[in-house]
Parts: sequence; structure tokens; C-alpha cells
Amino acid sequence: MSEALNPSPATGGHAPSRRTHLTVRGLEIALALFFGIASAAPKLVAHSSAVESFDTIGFGDWFMYLIGALELAGAVALLIPLLSGVAAIAFVGLMIGVFVTQLTAFDGENLLTPVILAVPLVFMAVVRRPRTAELVGLVRRRTGAAH
Repeated sequence: MSEALNPSPATGGHAPSRRTHLTVRGLEIALALFFGIASAAPKLVAHSSAVESFDTIGFGDWFMYLIGALELAGAVALLIPLLSGVAAIAFVGLMIGVFVTQLTAFDGENLLTPVILAVPLVFMAVVRRPRTAELVGLVRRRTGAAH
């Protein structure tokens, strides 16, 4: 059986079922494609719709490129098992920012989009919690060894 499906101390001995694991893997791939292609690409190539949106927000092109780069990095991270939980958490944070921005700068237009995207991201973050704990442990050991 795969290591990702085995119980671990970080999860209290509970591991996701194979069906849950495969469902989350499908969500990771679908959302990685969405964030990488539909969301990041227009920002990174300065598509007129993205430029117009970021002009409305008032932060300018630098912020558009930054968000596009972060979305692309997050999309790649969703595909890496050890990073997928952290990427999902980061995207939930981004969706909160998008929600607030839609509410304040765009008068609520497309307000439900970040909410709809946040739901599977939260699910993914919860299911991938053991991997996130594993990553935190690796980082702690590495930084602890450096001191």
C-alpha cells in the first residue's frame, strides 16, 4: 500500500481511504490546470482583461505579475504530493483575498467564484494534512540541524 495511504502518528492513526485519496488527486489536477492556465496565464501575458481588472484594483502591473507567478507556483505545488496541502492552504488564503477584492473593488461581481473554489481547496487541505505535517517535520529537522 502507498505511504500516503498508511496511517501515521501525525494523523492520529487515521488515513484517507483510497477513494478519498483519488478524489483529492483529481481535484488537485483539475485545480492545478485551472490556476495554471485559466488564472495565472492571462496575468503573466498581460491579457487585456487581467490588466483592466488590476487597474481597477489600483495596484498596477507589478501586482498582476506577482499574483500570476504565485498562482503558477501554487498550481505546480498542487501536483507535488508533499506540497499539495500547503498549496491548498495558500490558495484558500488567496481566495479570501479575491473575495474581499470582488466585494470592495468590483461591487460583488463574481463574488461566488472564490467561495466555490475555496470549498474543494479546504477539503484538499484537510485530507492532505498528514503530508503537511510531514513537510513541517522535514523543515523543522532541517532548520534545527542548521543551528
